[in-house]
Amino acid sequence: MTVINQQPDVVRDIERVDADTVKDASRFAASILADVAGRRGTLCSRIAPLSPGMRIAGPAITVEVRPGDNLMIHAAMAIAKPGDVLVIDGKGDETCALMGEIMVSQCKAIGLAGIVIHGSVRDTEAIREIGFPVYAVGANPNGPTKLIPGRVNWPISVGGTAVNPGDLIVGDADGVVVVEKEKAASLLGAAAQKVVDETKRIAGIRSGEQLRPTWLDGALRKAGVLKEGETL
Repeated sequence: MTVINQQPDVVRDIERVDADTVKDASRFAASILADVAGRRGTLCSRIAPLSPGMRIAGPAITVEVRPGDNLMIHAAMAIAKPGDVLVIDGKGDETCALMGEIMVSQCKAIGLAGIVIHGSVRDTEAIREIGFPVYAVGANPNGPTKLIPGRVNWPISVGGTAVNPGDLIVGDADGVVVVEKEKAASLLGAAAQKVVDETKRIAGIRSGEQLRPTWLDGALRKAGVLKEGETL
């Protein structure tokens, strides 16, 4: 009989995006990283920071829970390391909160970098006062159960985007972007160049020297809106 070595529901050891890449990536807006990553990898806009000034950058600890139950979030917190970001597939459920002031306080004390929940939280005023970055779909005063098993550090889907353990998570006022850990470092040069290009473009607009994109006519010709040689 063949014995199959099944991966445990809680995977303790994962490969994380390296700390230097996280530090460098934290300098960029989520929008910049999403653009250079192929205009993909962003979570749905319902997952938003509790306060616009909240920022996140770090490797993902992925958590899958049944709607309304936070048992596996506690398990993830028990094995997470400083700098990690909890990314929780709560199935978008809004019938109760999966986390509140107590758990967020614990995450801050552990030294985690932030929390992203496809679900609801509570104690939002207290969390804002704590100043710990939390992204969620909303708030609900109802508490969760702690009864149902799930998984930690398995691939999950959050807000329409695949997230693997150790992936780079960057969040700001616009939302959250996920970059595969294997390609994150390779995008930093392109991100830096995009910042330079966009800064130059904005300066041109403000000075009145470049009031429309240089690529516009070419794109319109390619789309068949303008004839060859024709301009706006």
